[in-house]
Amino acid sequence: MYHIERAIFDIRRGLPVVLNTGEKRLLVQALEGIESVDMLAKLAGTRPSLVLTRHRLEAMGMSLTAEAACLPLVEHVSEDDLQALAVVQTASRPAHSLLSGLKPAGPGERGAVALMRRALLIPAALCADVSDPAAESVAQEIAQGKLLEVDTKDAAKCLAGAPGMLKRVSEARIPLEDAAESRFVLFREPDGLREHVAVVIGQPETQEGAVPLRLHSACLTGDLFGSLRCDCGEQLRNAVADIQAMGGGVLLYLAQEGRGIGLANKLRAYTLQDGGLDTMDADQVLGFGDDERQYAVAVDMLNALKISQVQLLTNNPLKIAALREGGIEVVSRQALYGSVTDQNHRYLSAKANRAGHLFGDVLGRHGR
Repeated sequence: MYHIERAIFDIRRGLPVVLNTGEKRLLVQALEGIESVDMLAKLAGTRPSLVLTRHRLEAMGMSLTAEAACLPLVEHVSEDDLQALAVVQTASRPAHSLLSGLKPAGPGERGAVALMRRALLIPAALCADVSDPAAESVAQEIAQGKLLEVDTKDAAKCLAGAPGMLKRVSEARIPLEDAAESRFVLFREPDGLREHVAVVIGQPETQEGAVPLRLHSACLTGDLFGSLRCDCGEQLRNAVADIQAMGGGVLLYLAQEGRGIGLANKLRAYTLQDGGLDTMDADQVLGFGDDERQYAVAVDMLNALKISQVQLLTNNPLKIAALREGGIEVVSRQALYGSVTDQNHRYLSAKANRAGHLFGDVLGRHGR
């Protein structure tokens, strides 16, 4: 876990890391913030490939069954070319010369993309096989601590965090406007990258039967600043009030901004939405799926709180399925709505029509 944590730190700083597949060494660097492809090529002794996700390639009009693909880079590829391949919304496919040689990604390349996603960067990686002539110098840099080497299998598993290893760190009583008897319990993932909060309202541990529960993914723009692009802030406050009215329960505030893509990428997606895309298509252009969130951490938090039966406040069927898969009994579901406005109607409609969220006739009533 330490090596993966350091690898993510190095990647976010723009440094390369080495992935060992058991058969070869692969030099990996984030596309985001790259200054020179040639420097990576010189270090590895081979030309790098650009690894893109299936979602990104589909946004460019290419069908792919593999989760990611490698695109060998031509000589003197420009930064603009790389951006066009990785993040720019295009009306047509990039030039054939840039797309020649596309092939499914191997384990090392897939592990590289997993590291980018865990680091909350654009899910595109530059990868170069370490050539035989360069092998000795790369090995020396690893031995001297200048380059970090991690196992590909560990990199591939990093998105799942470390189930069962969540650490309960601290807690305090925090009276809330709609729930005076509340306490916050902070949990930290073992790699230290994310912290999540359980807001315990009342004394659910003394309740019989299912505990009212809300899983709420962090939304800085909506929760804190009252953004009109979503209904997250209103849902958050309504959930606290509803749980209080139901006699107490738990709200899990999960550090999964932007359906798991992070704040930087969420803002990029917002810009694409301003150009006409809906929320799902904007995420796909950036290389992400419809929903990148992981709910194993929520299961771990509930286990730590000794909660096994819940009444879930949600409109999202995926949350019900994820909790049940993790061994939590979802006894019932209660809908939870915010206001539908001119600014968030398209966003909510995309969630209903494309992601299967359950809004009943709430969207249809808007504007009547």
